[in-house]
Amino acid sequence: MPQSFWRRFRLTLEMIKFEHSVFALPFALTGALLAAREDGFLTRDLGWKLTWIVVAMVSARSAAMSFNRVLDAGLDAKNPRTQMRHLPARLLSLRFAWGFIVISGLVFLLAARALNPLCFALAPVALGVLFFYSFTKRFTSFSHIVLGFCLGIAPAAAWIAVRGSLDPRILWLTAAVTFWTAGFDIIYSCQDYEFDHREGLFSLPRIMGIAGALWVSRIFHVAMLGCLAMLAWTLSLGLLSISGIVAVALLLTYEHSLVKANDLTRVDAAFFTMNGWVSMLFFFFWAADIIFLRRGV
Repeated sequence: MPQSFWRRFRLTLEMIKFEHSVFALPFALTGALLAAREDGFLTRDLGWKLTWIVVAMVSARSAAMSFNRVLDAGLDAKNPRTQMRHLPARLLSLRFAWGFIVISGLVFLLAARALNPLCFALAPVALGVLFFYSFTKRFTSFSHIVLGFCLGIAPAAAWIAVRGSLDPRILWLTAAVTFWTAGFDIIYSCQDYEFDHREGLFSLPRIMGIAGALWVSRIFHVAMLGCLAMLAWTLSLGLLSISGIVAVALLLTYEHSLVKANDLTRVDAAFFTMNGWVSMLFFFFWAADIIFLRRGV
């Protein structure tokens, strides 16, 4: 029995691409560090707060991804690209997936409660937004923006976790992550252009064509860079943060060079590999700027 449980748990982590938590987590931690910087890193129990932020991020994403897989199980079974996913292939039961969603959601609420009252009060709203995304492809081509906002919440939530209130300046990072995520989700959704047409699903490639959608993706990524620049200026960050923006710009440029309207064979490299590097390099440069070049040092 325990062996069977752990096998299903491992398969669940595979189903939700647990390793892709790295996409949003560095931006959340950046939001937390920016918040801590405001009082010279004198925030009480900062180490514990950062730990609970990680727990909250991972559990919220796990609940949301599992919910998305459950809701899309029928569609995934019809799509040749996704029909071997864990639920349509019956490697996991819907019952076990629902149990994982409930447990992940409860862990998220526990983490929010451990952070501060405002985080706990907003936690159900955050879960509602995350779950709402899974329905959007059925009625709006703005689903990419909604997904972006789901990840964009993270740095603002991390700021609230550290400071106990929201500073409007951190919303530049929320906007940046929203545009970044929407941009790479558009690239990824190009793979399902024909399936979305056949099933009547809403996606930007279906509405605008693959070539048009890729141009919107590029515009979104330029907007991301603009938002990061505004954040660096608003919070009076230094040269390292600007270097981080340049590094992100170079990576995004290379990402877009991998995908053409008539050649989607390198979408996985553009989507998974390059965006993992984007988030990690961004965090490296910005954390170094925030910690080592903070005001007063």
